[in-house]
Amino acid sequence: MDASASAAVRIGAHSSTLSALSTLSVTERDRDAPGLAIPGPESQLVVRFGPGAQNGLDLYGFGGRQTVGRKLLHRGQRVVMARLELGTTEAVLGVPASAVVGRAIALEDLWGDAAVGRLRERLVQARDTSDAARTLQSAIAERSASTGGQAARARLVLEAAERLTTASVSSVALDLGVSERHLRRVFHEITGMSPKAYAKVTRFRRALRIAREADGAGWATIAIAAGYYDQAHLIAEFRTIAGVTPRALLGELGSAQAIG
Repeated sequence: MDASASAAVRIGAHSSTLSALSTLSVTERDRDAPGLAIPGPESQLVVRFGPGAQNGLDLYGFGGRQTVGRKLLHRGQRVVMARLELGTTEAVLGVPASAVVGRAIALEDLWGDAAVGRLRERLVQARDTSDAARTLQSAIAERSASTGGQAARARLVLEAAERLTTASVSSVALDLGVSERHLRRVFHEITGMSPKAYAKVTRFRRALRIAREADGAGWATIAIAAGYYDQAHLIAEFRTIAGVTPRALLGELGSAQAIG
């Protein structure tokens, strides 16, 4: 993918005014191209301009996803995608993470017609896609003025996630000084996923990152580094999550844009 087709801006995760926003990306397509949605637990807000968008502009809330998604990105389409920090879905989207996981929902169905209408007017008046990104960023900041209520639970999820790739839910809960029931409840509240599903997605993303960064590393080595039992375990989970082998997925990523 050439540089003119996509640009991304990273937002500091711990900014006081943008505590709900993890990353903000702007994509402008100058030709049709395949896109791959990489699974992850974070919810997202997406603004889409151009071909394929209703009346030239549509807005969606996306929940976390557990499998790879594939779609065609149309030439002339401009997209602003805001990924939210864990624990901020309810503050920003207005519903728990469990209500949107695996789903794409029109923002009107989450915020209501009046609130989305005001945002739509501001987006229509944006000078360019970067200006639209700043408009969406501002709207997220306004809705997430208070996200501290779930901050401690989000930290518990993140602390448990690393351990869950190689340990059972019961042993991780014991290690962290909470009940297994509480840990499962917190995961469902914050991510919409079970601890086991979250751990599977975490392993997958880690293995994919290692494979792309460690050029020439063998899959057996990558499997152990990412928290799989062995190479066979890695391949089986890649087939479940991506529908293809690890090598085939890397090949797809060589010609497709990773989204989400």
